[in-house]
Amino acid sequence: MQYPEPLAKLIESYAKLPGIGNKTATRLAFYTLSMSDDDVTNFAQSLLSAKRDLHYCSICGNITEDDPCSICQDKSRDRSQILVVEDTQDVMAMERMQEYHGLYHVLHGVISPVDGTGPDDINLASLVKRLQQHKEVKEVIVATNASSDGEVTAQYLAKLIKPAGIKVTRLAHGLSVGSDIDYTDKMTLYRAVEGRTEM
Repeated sequence: MQYPEPLAKLIESYAKLPGIGNKTATRLAFYTLSMSDDDVTNFAQSLLSAKRDLHYCSICGNITEDDPCSICQDKSRDRSQILVVEDTQDVMAMERMQEYHGLYHVLHGVISPVDGTGPDDINLASLVKRLQQHKEVKEVIVATNASSDGEVTAQYLAKLIKPAGIKVTRLAHGLSVGSDIDYTDKMTLYRAVEGRTEM
């Protein structure tokens, strides 16, 4: 059965979202049709507002309404540390923890030779510029994911930044609380041993 064109276009739009297959897109489209006019209008306005009113901070690359973002403007933050993350969701995760009080830099991706993504394709040049302009930065904490591309990016950052005399550290990776050693993969075990702490 062929759907009416407005419904087919709505399904097609939902299917463009990551992790949404055709079945889920169809279910979301039908649910949207059952929503009240006010809810649909508010939903559409939220989409437009997010797209129109949000942009990337010119300093760190985090998503923001104001430029620079509230974190970069916050004078109470530790300006000697910059935590480098892959995307803006990582900043939100770190902020929820409420234990890190330094600054951030968002790469908007990772170096991925397989995907053809090189250092020039991510937000790396502005990090180098920041480090050159702000001599108070003493440590760059690399918080890319523990994937092969995350590791390649971390190694590249270390080689790029260390010659400037800035300490480069990597977030510890290892065993999660409640996990069994015998069910843990080799890389996780290696990271757990490498990142061990004194008791």
